[in-house]
Amino acid sequence: MKKSIVRIATTAFAAAAICMMLPSCSNKEKAAADSNPAQEVAKNEPLEGEIVPKGKTQMPYSADFFKNEANKAATTSAADSTYVETASGLKYAVIKEGTGKQPKATDTVKVNYAGQLTDLDATEFDSSYQRGEPISFPLNGVIKGWTEGLQLMKEGAVYEFYIPADLAYGEQGGGPVPPNAPLIFQVELIEVQDGAQTPQVQVAQ
Repeated sequence: MKKSIVRIATTAFAAAAICMMLPSCSNKEKAAADSNPAQEVAKNEPLEGEIVPKGKTQMPYSADFFKNEANKAATTSAADSTYVETASGLKYAVIKEGTGKQPKATDTVKVNYAGQLTDLDATEFDSSYQRGEPISFPLNGVIKGWTEGLQLMKEGAVYEFYIPADLAYGEQGGGPVPPNAPLIFQVELIEVQDGAQTPQVQVAQ
């Protein structure tokens, strides 16, 4: 896949984070079984993307929540205390619905996000919230779970995604993400820009 050559606009940490998300920085997706244990954490009340202190993003839904079939919505719309599972295996819960534009895979999106592992500590491995600025990227240039999931959202929405390993980094993992790891992401869709544009961060060779 071609790599976007753009100027550096964030810290080296941010560059490494984007590099993890872009398929051009790792092998393409491989099927893998989700083997990480689910965290034993009860669901909190939805907080519409609020951030708590001490360097960790508040995520209302735990891996345990997404693994409980009783929480699955009977329809294609996720409501409070329910989630939807798509045909690919992606699961999502709605923290806040949006009212703006809905992206296509060929669009560039501007988002805030936080990513956690599904270990018992709910380890947060990356967060644009904690860096203090959102990021922009072509939607067809990230992991499958993001490409599919963000197309379900409208501007202003905040969703939480449970992404199986085969829709994330698969058998190879990447950076702080171990092999065969399912992930949880909280994503806030800030803006949709028509057409693919260059991301804000240079991807290392």
